[in-house]
Amino acid sequence: MVRVVKIGGNVIDNPQLLASFLADFAAIPGQKVLVHGGGVMASRMQQELGMEPVMVEGRRVTDGETLRIVTMVYAGWCNKSITAALQAKSCNAIGLSGCDANIITAAKRAPKLVNGQEVDYGFVGDVISSGVDGHTLKLFLDNGITPVFCAINHDGRGNLLNTNADTIAQSVAVCLAKEEMDVQLIYCFEKAGVLMDKDDEKSLIRQLSQKDFLSLKEQGKVADGMIPKLENAFKAISEGVRSVRICHAQNLNNGTGTILE
Repeated sequence: MVRVVKIGGNVIDNPQLLASFLADFAAIPGQKVLVHGGGVMASRMQQELGMEPVMVEGRRVTDGETLRIVTMVYAGWCNKSITAALQAKSCNAIGLSGCDANIITAAKRAPKLVNGQEVDYGFVGDVISSGVDGHTLKLFLDNGITPVFCAINHDGRGNLLNTNADTIAQSVAVCLAKEEMDVQLIYCFEKAGVLMDKDDEKSLIRQLSQKDFLSLKEQGKVADGMIPKLENAFKAISEGVRSVRICHAQNLNNGTGTILE
């Protein structure tokens, strides 16, 4: 089995929690891929530079200046710090963005109607169909190298694009499933899983169907960054990924959290 694990920005921003998570990730036997965010750091840097982050349904609106900032944060500090930490734990990792080895290609997102208003996401990309190079990805895995992907991709025409890290994790998992590999996708963040009440850790939903997700979304119980996470999770299942689990970063290897069905 190959495990594709995505870790969120709130964990990356917590040195103790991140160190614990990376130790658990490095201990996973066999083939694995790590996809990371970094949105908390990126938002803080924007604010320090006098810019106000703009988020729509959990996705960052990315103008030219924001693109430069998220590239520095995601593909620079976050990616290389995580890669170095994994090397220190005897996990032979390689830090990548989508343009490296042309491994992930995205297309710029078209303006979209959200709540009746048109939103131009700017330099935001969505991974194109067959946009992940499974052959190159398998070369890394088959040679004992663990890819560590940030959220920066490219369009193949020289332009960088900011892509939701949950989407990258889903796209990588689906690509490997199409390569006839047994794939588990795990989304790790700072909560116990999908919660009925986002402020109550005891309200964990242990199993979630797509029908229930759509109902919770309509009721406003699922919102913000959880929306793209769950949309990507159900898409992964529909395209051949064996299982998806959403859990706290501390529970990576103990099987707890929300199982999607």
